[in-house]
Amino acid sequence: MNTADLLQRALHFDFLSLEEGVHLYHHADTASLMFVANELRKIQVPSGKVTWQIDRNVNTTNVCIANCKFCNFFRRPGHDESYITDIETYKVKIEETFRLGGDQLLLQGGHHPDLGLAFYADLFRKLKELYPDLKLHALGPPEIAHVAKLEGISHTEVLSTLKAAGMDSLPGAGAEILNDRVRRLISKGKCGGKEWLDVMRACHQLDITTSATMMFGHVETIEERFEHLVWIREVQSEKPEGANGFLAFIPWPFQDDGTLLKRLRGISNNVTADEYIRMIALSRIMLPNIKNIQASWLTVGKTTAQICLHAGANDFGSIMIEENVVSAAGAPHRFTANGIQQSIRAAGFEPQLRGQKYNYRDLPEHLEEQVITY
Repeated sequence: MNTADLLQRALHFDFLSLEEGVHLYHHADTASLMFVANELRKIQVPSGKVTWQIDRNVNTTNVCIANCKFCNFFRRPGHDESYITDIETYKVKIEETFRLGGDQLLLQGGHHPDLGLAFYADLFRKLKELYPDLKLHALGPPEIAHVAKLEGISHTEVLSTLKAAGMDSLPGAGAEILNDRVRRLISKGKCGGKEWLDVMRACHQLDITTSATMMFGHVETIEERFEHLVWIREVQSEKPEGANGFLAFIPWPFQDDGTLLKRLRGISNNVTADEYIRMIALSRIMLPNIKNIQASWLTVGKTTAQICLHAGANDFGSIMIEENVVSAAGAPHRFTANGIQQSIRAAGFEPQLRGQKYNYRDLPEHLEEQVITY
């Protein structure tokens, strides 16, 4: 394979094969990958703006039977620290989110053995009745698969019911690495990679906007990373015309602090800043049919995320008024609304507040600044 030829094909939005992506990973220099990815970004997102969001990650429950070996957040059923979030708590969190300029909850939890479809549908309806303008970016493919299994019904039936109850979009949670060799080692209790992709196919058929993710830098091979990207791209190519499908792709490195993977197997996060920047660039190159690539400032920090804006990323994600899952594994970084905008400007771009479907939002006239206490 010729590296220069592959980069030239990438500039023409060709679908590079798994093997060609692996070749670029091993043989292309970082500057060349950044240049090509940045050129693609300028074509796909020509505004020169970098988008960001104000929302809050609220957990429906911390009870989970999936037993992922990278998660410090979950509690087993019956644990003294287990909980199911009640409506009064949601009301406090939602009203604070509105005061801080947010318009959305990212609602996720665990694989609770007793919470089926009626629980989530009733919750979504109640939240929408109380706050009609609230956006619900809710659950994820593993949770949809879990509910479908509990109920003995199809993914489509679960998703149709949740959409009717008020779910606006579905996050790309629980993808990790989609190869089942990896999933058996780190997240055996979750759905397999094929089922994750099938849930997303069902979403797209129902015109439910989704995102896709990749958590890398643990037990996967480089080939399995690129297999993941190719599978995501294939599902996106199948979406109905007019549907958003995967509106964004967000890769981040495994956070290892206190996790079973680190304590029992000695697996640490060794992803350097350079490797993360290269993976952002290669995500843009390998996914020419996904418009938005998000840099994970939460896991890599401000400086690396700023460089990613010159390596194919066009989105800085959310300030995350609240985030409990990734933070529990050691992600230390925080942003306020002013801080995230200053960082985008310092990187040479214009910040643009957005909604989950990448619609531009005006900054609220009276934006209360969050005080970070965690």
